[in-house]
Amino acid sequence: MIRIREIKNRDYWNKIVSCQKFTQFLQSFEWGDFQKALNRKVLHFFVEDKDKLFLVSLIKHPLLFGFSYFYSPRGPIFLNPESGKLLPNFFSQIKKIAKKEKVIFWRFEPVNLLNLKFGKLIKVKDVQPAKTWILNLDKNEDELLKKMHYKTRYNIRLAMRRGVKIRCANKQTINKDIGFFLELLHQTKKRNKFKSHPNNYYSLMVKKLGEDGKFLKLCLAEYKNKILAANIIIFFGDTVTYLHGASSNEFRNLMAPHLLQWKTIQEAKKLGYKYYDFWGIDEKKWPGITRFKKSFGGQEINYLGTFDFVFNKPLYNFYRLAKKIK
Repeated sequence: MIRIREIKNRDYWNKIVSCQKFTQFLQSFEWGDFQKALNRKVLHFFVEDKDKLFLVSLIKHPLLFGFSYFYSPRGPIFLNPESGKLLPNFFSQIKKIAKKEKVIFWRFEPVNLLNLKFGKLIKVKDVQPAKTWILNLDKNEDELLKKMHYKTRYNIRLAMRRGVKIRCANKQTINKDIGFFLELLHQTKKRNKFKSHPNNYYSLMVKKLGEDGKFLKLCLAEYKNKILAANIIIFFGDTVTYLHGASSNEFRNLMAPHLLQWKTIQEAKKLGYKYYDFWGIDEKKWPGITRFKKSFGGQEINYLGTFDFVFNKPLYNFYRLAKKIK
């Protein structure tokens, strides 16, 4: 008999999510806490039938006229090859929740084991990156360095010789360091021509999730009291994730971002993590950033993409039309 349970126990939820290779921090309880701080409702569900099990977080995002949609970043997570068979039953059950919450569709990003032939799913533009670049940390540091592009090794050593120092924000410096990050982010997005979240999104993320430095760290590269690079790093399950990064237009010849990445990789190994996720890559959209990430060695991981399951077709069609006009 299929059971659908809402889970409210943080440790229990995170323990199950962390069983997966390349652990998805976007399905963690902590990420749910951050979403709640953004005034979004979050629900965590287990769906099970005997040995079949999958889990999924639903984050409620507002739309116009009091309507909303559910979003599951990098979820559901299926715990075995048969778990995908439970999804149609979940669709039927979630309709009841959707009606109560005035939700018109569910947007989700399955990470594994999904048979897309069942149900009426609509493939939409990816929310999270469709490709990522992951470094396996099972080798020693010398072997990791050998696997890098020779220029990357050179740039790491150059930054060290020139006196670039790496540190992470703490309770005393966090407010000032967030300011440094936002300043560098403005320079980076202007230089690389990409969009970003509002400033308060990053500030709240770092303050909400980085208080004790266990789940999130804001790490910075410094040269003569000048911040040259800053990264937001997530530590969860078996994986450390380079989520957001920014660098200065000044002193680019010092190669501070290379040393900052290497020191973070070293820290991940020291703490016993198995993988380092450089997050999104795309040769066409972000050629320079993609070359930078790939130069550290690793492998490309491809995800299935983003899909919508519709509860209210007329309102969903109106939403899609409004998006096109906008």
